[in-house]
Amino acid sequence: MEKRRHQRMAVNNLLVDISDGWRVFSGTVSDVSRFGLKIDDVPKKLDERAKKLSLVVSGNGQNFKMKARPRWANGQTISKVIGIEIVNAPWGWTEFVMDFEPESDDLWGEVTI
Repeated sequence: MEKRRHQRMAVNNLLVDISDGWRVFSGTVSDVSRFGLKIDDVPKKLDERAKKLSLVVSGNGQNFKMKARPRWANGQTISKVIGIEIVNAPWGWTEFVMDFEPESDDLWGEVTI
């Protein structure tokens, strides 16, 4: 059962620097929503049990510094994939994410009488 409140959109060319409070690692963002991220290629050394994470998401000529908390993690051979809930997003993040949202279908725009 899908528990998401906001649609996730696949993205390309977004990078993230992520800190667990002890170390800083890099990863790639594979999808975004207004209140969450899915981050791939994170080194296994990142402590996904940390209560708070600090992120800097970079792409499309913009940088967004935010606080987050891990929601889930799946280990792979040399890296892991992490689902992140954004706790404190900066101004402009919602607008940035909206640029990835698909155009809404206007059901009434096609009706002819």
